[in-house]
Amino acid sequence: MRISKKIIISIGLLCFLMTLIFLSDKWTKQNISNLKIQRNSVTEPIVLVPGSNATQYRFDPLIRDINKREKTPHSLLRVLVHKNYTISYSGAIKKGERQPFIEDNKDGFKNIKKQAIWLKYALKYISQQYEFRKISLIGHSNGGLIITYALEHNLTSHYLTVQKVMTIAAPYNLNDSSVRSETELLENLIANRKYIPNSIDMYSLAGTQSYSNDGLVPLYSVLAGRYIYQKQVKHYTQITVSGVGAEHSDLPQNQQIIMAIEQYIEK
Repeated sequence: MRISKKIIISIGLLCFLMTLIFLSDKWTKQNISNLKIQRNSVTEPIVLVPGSNATQYRFDPLIRDINKREKTPHSLLRVLVHKNYTISYSGAIKKGERQPFIEDNKDGFKNIKKQAIWLKYALKYISQQYEFRKISLIGHSNGGLIITYALEHNLTSHYLTVQKVMTIAAPYNLNDSSVRSETELLENLIANRKYIPNSIDMYSLAGTQSYSNDGLVPLYSVLAGRYIYQKQVKHYTQITVSGVGAEHSDLPQNQQIIMAIEQYIEK
């Protein structure tokens, strides 16, 4: 008995439709699974990045001070990136906590580009472990430069959304206090500013002891951050603190800065 061409075509179309239904069902289930992960991932960590020569304990006084004021203290995860790209960490993120602190340290290297790569590597690893997709970033001194360089080089690509950034005494123009010259670093950061996501709320904080520097970083070098972030991000705010605790190394535990973190980053 011969099967007509029409029947063969009909069977072929039926098989094709069944294939589409199968693929569609598989795609739907996968997307539902992804949506469940996103919905269940309530964690939105605050990542603390110290300067090049600091340890992973740099922000401990700040964290202790903030936790004293909280009804439910933040948990703390310390992350150490080694030179061979292995990662070690201590502490943990409590299940269900929305804003734990992650203190990220770069083991001895002073090169900003290299440290930015380590920051991205560490965040990708930790975000997979704890299934979070949104973060806020705080960087002190060169930690602010590391964050900025990483933002300009795909920190948010595929796996992370940065909501808020705060840099504290970040020397965007290094130790150059001139308002008329730009270091190679500042030129590079300005040239690549267009790659910084425009959905970020950014806060640049400076300290002054003499109205020209914080004892180490020139005030103009910190203010130069506006040439990188202003009119590129959603909101850019510059804050300068003075008085007691405005010296460069004291700024992470300065009470005015802690209040700014509570007001702008924690909310």
